Amino acid sequence: MAFFDSEIVQDEAKRLFSDYQQLMQLGSDYGKFDREGKKLYIERMEEMMERYQVFMKRFELSEDFQAKLTVEQLRTQLGQFGLTPEKMFEQMTLTLERMKGELDAAG
Repeated sequence: MAFFDSEIVQDEAKRLFSDYQQLMQLGSDYGKFDREGKKLYIERMEEMMERYQVFMKRFELSEDFQAKLTVEQLRTQLGQFGLTPEKMFEQMTLTLERMKGELDAAG
């Protein structure tokens, strides 16, 4: 079975995309959140990143041609911005750590 024909892959891709869109919409009001709301948002973003990393690892480990092509396309697109997928996740993690630090500093 081809990688993208898997119902599991399709379902997870849909859920990831939907959850990501919702978090991005919600994030536009991040400055208005109280402390607990900000903490919850950061936790949800961390969970999203973990899910996305697992999803991407499945692509990388797959022997399916389309999956390998997708990974290469992502690398090429990120490369245009001087990034790799690993660097992108590292930057996202640093951003979330900075957000946590700001919360702690605000007390």
